[in-house]
Amino acid sequence: MKPVNVKFVWMMQAVIGITLIFSSQVFAGSSWFDKGSDLLKSIGGSDKTSELSIEEIGAGLKEALKVGSQNVVNQLGTTDGFNMDSNIHIPLPKSLENVKSLLDKVGMSYLFETLELKLNRAAEAATPKAKQLFFDAISQMTFEDVKEIYNGSDDAATQYFKSKMSPDLAQEMKPVIEQSLSEVGAVRAYDNMMKEYKSIPFVPDVKADLTNHVVEKGMDGIFYYMAKEEAAIRQNPVKRTTELLQKVFNK
Repeated sequence: MKPVNVKFVWMMQAVIGITLIFSSQVFAGSSWFDKGSDLLKSIGGSDKTSELSIEEIGAGLKEALKVGSQNVVNQLGTTDGFNMDSNIHIPLPKSLENVKSLLDKVGMSYLFETLELKLNRAAEAATPKAKQLFFDAISQMTFEDVKEIYNGSDDAATQYFKSKMSPDLAQEMKPVIEQSLSEVGAVRAYDNMMKEYKSIPFVPDVKADLTNHVVEKGMDGIFYYMAKEEAAIRQNPVKRTTELLQKVFNK
């Protein structure tokens, strides 16, 4: 009698066992293939949201906004960040247009040019101090906020900030702008300009709120570039600088 091939017997037993399991699953109405398909769908379906947990989406979105706001702060919070950028350069308030026109006619345009430069310097000085305000707003986003922003337009997060956070941000930035205007000499430049303007006979009285003007225009500049950063992270793989951003925005 030939010796029993133990390895062969083990293999046959394994085949028979797998066949029985397969048969029982088929007759039970749910095959291993169906279960495998369901599992693959749950892991890598066509709907990107189904692949990721809400925690991952929320973390990825918040990380993207932090990256974007940091880039904006680095760009605008430096010398000439506002002043030399035609997209966000802060002009004189409209209420001073007549002042500007008259001073230009008498050869004193340098006065409003100096003031305009100081306004932009104030915005540049205040921009870094706004970073933490954006970080705080990001950390306070709710589940619904995250969902709407993630599935929204390329500037959905920026629009969220503008609609939800602008009043609070303006209130927090105002004292910073006031101090910055004083430090960079904008108030003095304004007083000098108005002194020369009022020396011209029969000119109407003019007033301008420099602080609120710079706060408004400064925030416009920040939001302008945050929208660009947000769109870039969503659309441009090169902008996804971390593994989490690549996973969440690779859709």
